Amino acid sequence: MAVPTKPTAGSVAKAAAKPAGQLDVKDFKGKVNPDWCPGCGDFGVLNCVQRACAELGLLPHEILTVSGIGCSSNFPGYFNSYGMHTLHGRALAVATGAKMGNHHLNVIVTGGDGDGYGIGGNHFTHTARRNIDLTYIVMNNQIYGLTTGQLSPTAIEGMKTKSSPYGSIEVPVNPILSSIMAGATFVARGFSGDGKHLISLIKQAIQHKGFAHIDVFSPCVTFNHDNTFAFFRQRVKRLEDESHDPSDWKAACEKAMVWGDTIYTGLFYHFTDRDSLDDKEPVLEGPPLAQRPLGLSQEQASKVLKRMM
Repeated sequence: MAVPTKPTAGSVAKAAAKPAGQLDVKDFKGKVNPDWCPGCGDFGVLNCVQRACAELGLLPHEILTVSGIGCSSNFPGYFNSYGMHTLHGRALAVATGAKMGNHHLNVIVTGGDGDGYGIGGNHFTHTARRNIDLTYIVMNNQIYGLTTGQLSPTAIEGMKTKSSPYGSIEVPVNPILSSIMAGATFVARGFSGDGKHLISLIKQAIQHKGFAHIDVFSPCVTFNHDNTFAFFRQRVKRLEDESHDPSDWKAACEKAMVWGDTIYTGLFYHFTDRDSLDDKEPVLEGPPLAQRPLGLSQEQASKVLKRMM
């Protein structure tokens, strides 16, 4: 069941009273505290999104966060904005409807690798293909954490889990390569242990007009003892340090396939010469659909609402 949340009136008024650029993390603190395991990488991602929105001068009521199911998908409850905690793998579908209904909203979709690349893989492919103006942040921990430690689509070969006690025999999904091939126009990878870099990527993604996808290494400290913070710290290397050209499609694909002693983070691919779906849809010219007159009489509108309640 989808659970909607909304920013508190007090937080909206308080944030709106501050000059742009003077918001802080506290303005985006949700009503409840995260219940993630101590040390979970998702804490870092939450903090980075809060800081990115504050530095961009966004206000809570200008943002909608949408999630699916999983540990990371509890995100909307911990972040002060409009929000929806939806169905497993369906976050992008719900976010698409919201963006089409109000294309002035900054829509941020959050979830995990199982939610986004497993059951949600079909929506992931077609959202990228349509280039819908969404920011999609996937907290990738290579395991199903909420259901206590089963093999996920990004788990490496040989990984032992509850569902693969003798080691995984499956080839993992490559989310960066998949995203580029599907048509996403902003594709990046971050690491929750490198906050400054991740904040920069999130800010760029939110400002990008089109489908922006950030895969974030967010280690599960409870069930994944292979892909730990120490594992990534020894291997991650910023693409920016190699003077990578994100407009080079071929180079982006080649970098995305590197996995070993070096694993790249940063902006792999950025394409700006393609309109987003809401820019191409004629019916969305003008104010958001959600703010237009309904075109029904009061009696007709009452009948519709009565049927839906």
